[in-house]
Amino acid sequence: MNVIFDLDGTLIDSLPDIHATANTVLATHGFAQLSLDQSRSFIGNGVVVFVQRACAALHIGSDDEASMVEQFLSLYSNAHSLTKPYIGVMDALGELRTAGHDLAVCTNKPLAPTQAVLDYLAMTDRFTAIIGGDSLPVRKPDPTPLLHCQSLMPEGPACFVGDSEVDAETADRAGLPFFLYTEGYRNVAVQDLPHTAAFNDFRLLPDLVSTLSK
Repeated sequence: MNVIFDLDGTLIDSLPDIHATANTVLATHGFAQLSLDQSRSFIGNGVVVFVQRACAALHIGSDDEASMVEQFLSLYSNAHSLTKPYIGVMDALGELRTAGHDLAVCTNKPLAPTQAVLDYLAMTDRFTAIIGGDSLPVRKPDPTPLLHCQSLMPEGPACFVGDSEVDAETADRAGLPFFLYTEGYRNVAVQDLPHTAAFNDFRLLPDLVSTLSK
């Protein structure tokens, strides 16, 4: 079984770094700051949409968006000092690999900061493929990045593990089983998202994946 993961809010809690980066950009431009909860609610559709949502929330004109996106991206690749894997993630990845599953990442985070944070956390070598939000012309919830990621892995069935409504829609449109991590950044109730199973502890994931392999 190929197991493909979302990144932010699924494998790693990157909210503190994203929040700090956003507020650095806003301060540079002389704007008000975002709350942590605001930053959390804006995550999921990539940097451009994050900045658009931040500007809308703070009533900032669209004329500033392009320069803010550019500055955000310039800071983002090195914004990982506050980021940590969720509890149990490293053990779960090891257990899945030991059981013979190939692993990959499919995220809307741009590829450069994705690779930087995975390197920083010593996680890169656990994944057969890594697809970022700028690896293809489209991003999740378009199913193309997820299906492309699957195509780079060994032939066989696959499942997707994510934390948000974006991930749930992506898996549904790709026709893949979806495991919903409930402790991430979703803005929608668990019962309102299509999913094969939901879990709140990564120690549960290997057994969930094994049920698909039987």
